[in-house]
Amino acid sequence: MKVGIIGLGLIGGSLGLDLRNCGHIIYGVSRKESTCNRALEKEVVDYADINLKSLSTVDIIFICTPIGLISQTLKQLIPHLSKEVIITDVGSVKTCIVKECESLWTNFVGGHPMAGTAEQGIEAAQKNLFKNAPYVITPTEKTPENSMKILEELAQSLGSLVYTCSPEIHDQSVAWISHLPVMISASLIAACSEEKDKSILKLAQQLASSGFRDTSRVGGGNPELGVMMAQYNKTALLHALQGYSQQLDEITEYIKTEQWDSLQKLLMITQQERSPFIGIEKNS
Repeated sequence: MKVGIIGLGLIGGSLGLDLRNCGHIIYGVSRKESTCNRALEKEVVDYADINLKSLSTVDIIFICTPIGLISQTLKQLIPHLSKEVIITDVGSVKTCIVKECESLWTNFVGGHPMAGTAEQGIEAAQKNLFKNAPYVITPTEKTPENSMKILEELAQSLGSLVYTCSPEIHDQSVAWISHLPVMISASLIAACSEEKDKSILKLAQQLASSGFRDTSRVGGGNPELGVMMAQYNKTALLHALQGYSQQLDEITEYIKTEQWDSLQKLLMITQQERSPFIGIEKNS
């Protein structure tokens, strides 16, 4: 199969590496000639170009641009394609993207491979990034069944765990486990950095270890991506933030009023309820 990838960063580049390894012919497009050349050197793609018209003969196209550029990229792409070409995206928000893109292109299938690292760009591309990671496909009643099946088969060939749901359910779910953690993590870093006593701040920075590193990791990621999560998934994220704020208020009250038994009970509950989120029960 001829596969087009627009945007040769971490996700697009990693898709190219793995799909090429599966025997597909990869056509990459990037805004920069230097990225195209590097993608060829790293054997991420078979062909690379800065022009969208270079994708005129492919069978399926992955749009791997930032969320805010997905529909704009699709509009620019349309004049170069036949109606049979399947187009999908990798955006972390689906409702608004799917709604606009399927109105522009009937053969559009929303997708979200949920894998990544803190690194960016073509140099961050790596093999097996998607292995054992969720790949969510978000069809609507308008989505062609055969196109969805082809995307599902490609995702499975990456070693991904494929899930199917509506765009709305996807956005509400990822608000809790992806978008909210980014905001919490960023808030943690910001709060710690506001410590007025410089000696305390310096020692805290020196003592910070695995606990802080794990908790703060996603808050130290790509700022542009964080803003787009909030902008394009505003309603679901605000709902999640409200729920989190209520839990913080409850914990604050327990500590302020020395309700240690209530605090212990809450922590015992969260100890038990964590495992389904991180796969302990799923894999046991």
